[in-house]
Amino acid sequence: MRLSLSSQLDSIFAPAPEPGRVAFLKGQPYAHRGLHGNGVLENSPAAFEAAIQLGHGIECDVQAAEDGRAFVFHDYELDRLTAQTGFLAQMRAEDIDKIQLNDGHGKIPRLRETLAQVAGRVPILIELKSNNARVGPLCLSVRRALEGYGGKAAIMSFNPLVSAWFRKNAAHIVRGLVVTEENGKNLKGRITRHQSLWAAKPDFLAYDIRDFPSRFAASNRARGLPVVTWTVRSAEQEKLAALYADEPVYEMPQT
Repeated sequence: MRLSLSSQLDSIFAPAPEPGRVAFLKGQPYAHRGLHGNGVLENSPAAFEAAIQLGHGIECDVQAAEDGRAFVFHDYELDRLTAQTGFLAQMRAEDIDKIQLNDGHGKIPRLRETLAQVAGRVPILIELKSNNARVGPLCLSVRRALEGYGGKAAIMSFNPLVSAWFRKNAAHIVRGLVVTEENGKNLKGRITRHQSLWAAKPDFLAYDIRDFPSRFAASNRARGLPVVTWTVRSAEQEKLAALYADEPVYEMPQT
């Protein structure tokens, strides 16, 4: 079958990984921010342990403290998940260590602590939250946390500069590009997606479930990039994930 020009360019500028490098991404679903809900807080040790007990992979978020240290926390601001206010990125690591998560879920964990908890029992996807060009400090902290880690792990980000950093500075770590086509289904959006892909040169894609079916996701999956899809929250979305992706990143249905 003859490839389209865009697929040919993708193959040149963002080659597919060796299959064995990314094989661990398949074989289990991933709990989005751990298996949270029903009184269990997202990105908490309890949520991660609940996923591990089911044999499911874990997806978690990390962002940098003022000094670049990686903490497992989704929001840029503290007020939704803790009793504190302000921006995590504007705080020193030793001060973040003192902040407690809501409802007795312990302190905000550093990435190294979460990795010690998981201890290779299930694969972990680490999403780096970075919305600017200054990705180095967070990427370096994540790389250091992963040094010596014996389990299966991959990093990913919406920011293609994160994947590019790991390709240059820690090529052994599997890296992914997080993609959404929201507000970008026009020609400009399609061009931007290819440019991000070429800049990132990822090993896999983490794709917005709301975009399926997607020609961009399908063509890259066909040429060897695994596709995980987020965030699967219903039976209908689970069917879409089975058709168009390799594994879902899911949340429990709200009750």
